[in-house]
Amino acid sequence: MFSPEGPSLRELAVQALSSVEHGYDLLAPKFDHTPFRTPAPLLDAVAAMLERVGPFDDGLDLCCGTGAGADVLTKVCRGSVTGVDFSAGMLAVAQGRPRAAGPRVSWVRGDARALPFAPAFDLVVSFGAFGHFLPRELPGLFVQIHSVLRPGGLFAFPVVAPPRLTSPAYWMLSGFDAVMKVRNAVWRPPFVMYYRDFRLGFVRRELERTGFAVDQYALPEFGRRGDGSPRVRMVAARRLP
Repeated sequence: MFSPEGPSLRELAVQALSSVEHGYDLLAPKFDHTPFRTPAPLLDAVAAMLERVGPFDDGLDLCCGTGAGADVLTKVCRGSVTGVDFSAGMLAVAQGRPRAAGPRVSWVRGDARALPFAPAFDLVVSFGAFGHFLPRELPGLFVQIHSVLRPGGLFAFPVVAPPRLTSPAYWMLSGFDAVMKVRNAVWRPPFVMYYRDFRLGFVRRELERTGFAVDQYALPEFGRRGDGSPRVRMVAARRLP
């Protein structure tokens, strides 16, 4: 699962016993060599779909980490790109990455639950961050995203179809979540990272309650499951006027 440049087992253990913020500060220098980084094919597929849905001027990468989502925004935004994350270590790596010519890119340290922005963005994206929020925190997170979008602005993120009950992936993810919940029950500070708590039906209802009109686009690069449903889709929540 990890390349030779990735973290050792000991480093992962230290990270897992830290807070989310400090854990990612520790992991940051090797994060791009782990399976936790959003795969390039998924980033490219979302960028291609956003090019069809756009255009966009100013974009925000929410919980940007080392800046993979910001790379998507530089392809689809004409004005500016901003990455926000609460890990100083992840932001330091993002700032140090070489980038091609394009819109200006800036990095801001901040908490997604209290975003330090006015309604200044046409597009907000997020990749792989929702497992760090408990279900009860998601309504407040969506309010924050709504508050930084201009009327008509779009909040977009990919969603992978959940594994079937009979698949090894289902039991692997369920086992991981169970271990994390036991860890958080007996150890402080907590490290919130759950793979199966982000339920699309609940998320859609809360987005609509917040003032978004929600669409879904199948990402054709990943094909369809046996029942015809897409393996991966992009949720596109547009802020209503």
